[in-house]
Amino acid sequence: MYTMGWLILFIILLMIEIFTMGLTTIWFAGGALLALLMAFIGFGLPVQIVVFVLASGVLLIMTRPVAVKYFNTERQKTNAESLIGRQAVVLEDVDTLRAAGLVEVNGQEWSAKTDEPNGFIPKNSIVSIEGIQGVKLIVKAKEV
Repeated sequence: MYTMGWLILFIILLMIEIFTMGLTTIWFAGGALLALLMAFIGFGLPVQIVVFVLASGVLLIMTRPVAVKYFNTERQKTNAESLIGRQAVVLEDVDTLRAAGLVEVNGQEWSAKTDEPNGFIPKNSIVSIEGIQGVKLIVKAKEV
């Protein structure tokens, strides 16, 4: 009786995983598959639900770290996060106190500030990009 529900849940979770490839619903699809098996065998709904919850939890805890380690190995940094660690040239004085500053990196201009509350870096200095906060780069004066 509940086999159709578990089958539908399994298919929905599997389709979500196929379209997102985020390793988020595959664990629950496995739990739904085991609950479906329990329904075929003839166990009642409470047993099916317990099997679904336990199997999903065990799969999530035991296999997710391994899967994330091996399936996301070729992930490349994109857009702004790829700028961290690069060098930039200060186009306008970076003055964190006045919330002013402009740097150029990869031919693009970015607003910039320092991590220090009263940080100042003069124009034409070379800086390293330490991070990103909102739409501003967090920069640090390059040691000469």
